[in-house]
Amino acid sequence: MQIDLFSDTVCPWCRIGKRNLELALAEWNGEPVTVRYRSFFLDPTIPAEGRDFRENMLAKGGGRMSLEDFFTMPRQRGAGVGLTFNFEDIEKSPNTMLSHRLAYLTPADKRGEVLDAIYAAYFEHGRDIGDVDVLVDIAEEAGLDGEAIRAALAGDAATAEVLADVEFARQAGISGVPFFVFNEKYAFSGAQPSSSILRVMEQVVEENRN
Repeated sequence: MQIDLFSDTVCPWCRIGKRNLELALAEWNGEPVTVRYRSFFLDPTIPAEGRDFRENMLAKGGGRMSLEDFFTMPRQRGAGVGLTFNFEDIEKSPNTMLSHRLAYLTPADKRGEVLDAIYAAYFEHGRDIGDVDVLVDIAEEAGLDGEAIRAALAGDAATAEVLADVEFARQAGISGVPFFVFNEKYAFSGAQPSSSILRVMEQVVEENRN
């Protein structure tokens, strides 16, 4: 079974959805599963230098929501699956192109680990994941060649792959993430609990038998 997970690296629900998928896979006793991590831009208009985080979040709410209104639910849902969100430490809403490129520059067997590190850097430590130095640190901590990553990010390596994912999502009508696609045929959106993901996986297997 192949599972494509579309997500953005500044999306708290994507981080939770990824963790829920991992919890589901830990319980899965069926056929082998390959997870393919795909890129998505929640806000492609953010400039390369980023925006002020609090101002950006308040603008998204149109003045109708306080910052804690945005943060309470992901804090609670994240805590339920062992994830910490320190939104108060975040200063910048970054452009996420570089972080998506880093994920694609990472060997497939380490991609999930590096995405976890990107999420942790941003949501737990308030680091600017639009900054090359931060991304190189993350790469080195994951055992990658930091200078090779720096050189790749200075060019356009993996840009085409990221943009291909974004275009695919646009053509498929994907407007929100996390978004899961099973065997390029079945799909659902949202940070569903692991039990729900397991049920979908079982349904996919059953329907493939028929």
